[in-house]
Amino acid sequence: MAKYLLLKHYRGGPAPTVDWAPMDQWTPEEVDAHVQFMRDFAARLEETGEFVDAQALAPGGAFVRYDGEGRPPVTDGPFVETKDLIAGWYVIDVESWDRAVQLAGELSAAPGPGGKPIYEWLEVRPFLADSPTVTE
Repeated sequence: MAKYLLLKHYRGGPAPTVDWAPMDQWTPEEVDAHVQFMRDFAARLEETGEFVDAQALAPGGAFVRYDGEGRPPVTDGPFVETKDLIAGWYVIDVESWDRAVQLAGELSAAPGPGGKPIYEWLEVRPFLADSPTVTE
């Protein structure tokens, strides 16, 4: 088995397939249907033993770095930050790359406005199987 990250983007990807409004402009019923699809998808993967984790991210956040004792600078731009790109993720543990791609395709069809599939792009990333060994 190999672990993969299915990274959900905010309208990201090579090219938009469907022009849909951001989730904060959806009706409560549309948001509920989308979230229920995600829960059902996770439950199905739990049954097959392929589910590891899934999280949706809140819109807030900031970049932070060390800039001397007691002075961590925090910024909200002007560059693109992950909070503007990443909506959430699934971590799956599957037999193959092909299975990971298959599941990402299924997840891409989550419902959006009007209950229609949004066909969002998902980024599929394998976890690094073996960490490099540090020798002294």
